[in-house]
Amino acid sequence: MDPASEATASNAFSAGGDSGKPRNPKTSASRLQSVEHALTEEHLARFASRAAAYDRENRFFEEDFEELRTAKYLLLPVPSEFGGAGMTLAEVCREQRRLAYHAPATALAVNMHLYWLGVAADLWHRGDLSLEWMLREAAGGEIFAAGHAESGNDVPVLLSSAKAERVDGGYRFTGRKQFGSLTPVWTRFGLHGMDTSDPKQPKIVHAFMPRDAAGYIIKETWDVLGMRATRSDDTILENVFVADRYVARVVRAGAAGIDPFVLGIFAWALMGFGNIYYGLAKRALDQTITTLRNKGSLALSRSMAYHPEVQHAIAEMVIELESIGAHLERVAEDWSNGVDHGAQWPSKIFAAKYRAVEGSWRLVDLGLDVTGGSGIFRSAGYERLLRDARLGRIHPANSFLTHEVVAKTALGISLDEQPRWG
Repeated sequence: MDPASEATASNAFSAGGDSGKPRNPKTSASRLQSVEHALTEEHLARFASRAAAYDRENRFFEEDFEELRTAKYLLLPVPSEFGGAGMTLAEVCREQRRLAYHAPATALAVNMHLYWLGVAADLWHRGDLSLEWMLREAAGGEIFAAGHAESGNDVPVLLSSAKAERVDGGYRFTGRKQFGSLTPVWTRFGLHGMDTSDPKQPKIVHAFMPRDAAGYIIKETWDVLGMRATRSDDTILENVFVADRYVARVVRAGAAGIDPFVLGIFAWALMGFGNIYYGLAKRALDQTITTLRNKGSLALSRSMAYHPEVQHAIAEMVIELESIGAHLERVAEDWSNGVDHGAQWPSKIFAAKYRAVEGSWRLVDLGLDVTGGSGIFRSAGYERLLRDARLGRIHPANSFLTHEVVAKTALGISLDEQPRWG
């Protein structure tokens, strides 16, 4: 892009389609029954069979990844004109929660690639061709990853602790990025940094660093509680040069920089997160029900499924799951169909993700209560779901930021209001 041409937030809040019109003439709702699943049941069974080993060995999901590549799963949002499936956000979310039911960490890592392509595809459908190169490169086999997480930055994407310095032909970036899922395979690292050359008007520079760039180091830090197969290592940027051709946007720092590109990141990334944890929670519910149907008690003549408190807990889990699914589906459909929620869009996206991950955690935690001691054994597979589910509450936007954005939006307070509180 021409770095002198900065994006504005003037039309940021129309969604997947322009001016509130559907992104595609045939909406994702009408396509729900006609779209074939991207993965077969055989695919999913193989992914499920490998999930425990990936977790136990803290190993990247290499075999899953290659199968997903072969199945063209990595091209789900890419328009058919470029060889992809042309799926909308709502359709991709359904596929992702289906994958997450069987292999949550695999789905989570792949989400970091898919959301970039979803952003590029939505812009392309609007007539903005600035990221068409991403769609072409993805069709050619390039793998995109996300480099937004930074220690101490509680407003990811909108602010940055990394430095972006304008130089001839591009930008140089210095900083440390965390949680870089897909570390072993990415070829285009999506990152952002802050250009403070004008202290009164700082800018956020969004760019993609090629794998063969000079000046970065990958630190193998990923030995964590859950979602271990994502291989989300740290990437240290040491004056890395990124050419203008890989600079996606230069926007104002803070919420003032929420243009269609930035809003698209929120929509595709956070709705993806929410649906992944929804799929995980559905697996936990089903596994809990199976366990209870086969679990006896000296105090009962039949299985524990007939215990009144167990039934109460199962009802709570089902109700939780029902509300999560409906919320996610509504927001993803609205985005895909171009519903104009105006400045309410960030609040709606954040709230849906928050509702999904918080509810999923409650469901999985309650499932362990009723499953009992058998659930803590690794051989049962439930404790892995519990560890994975806990990470959903850490993904951006976390509880603190979500409540800030939702409340300020409802109260009519600018997200850039200074002082931030008080």
